[in-house]
Amino acid sequence: MSVRAVWNGVVVAESDDTVVVEGNHYFPPDSLRREHFTESSAKTLSPWKGVASYYSITVNGVTNPDAAWCYRHPWPLARKVKNRVAFWNGLQVLVHDPDDHGRDGR
Repeated sequence: MSVRAVWNGVVVAESDDTVVVEGNHYFPPDSLRREHFTESSAKTLSPWKGVASYYSITVNGVTNPDAAWCYRHPWPLARKVKNRVAFWNGLQVLVHDPDDHGRDGR
């Protein structure tokens, strides 16, 4: 299964090794196309994951502020998402499963 994060028509991350938590795909750090990412000063606190740090994403001159987040020092229950990046705020996360050949159960 390959997963892509797309913003403004450009793939900004792609991996076959995402971790899904609360419906969000968390991408490994080496799957990011770093030229599109700028660290943000924004932070939020999850009651069970810890403090999230954010990135703004810029593609073709258009910036999507705070559109990606990661947990650099997650709390123990969330250790599987450490340093992985998830997306929101208009980014498309597209899942391609090569084993799914369009079968619809009929």
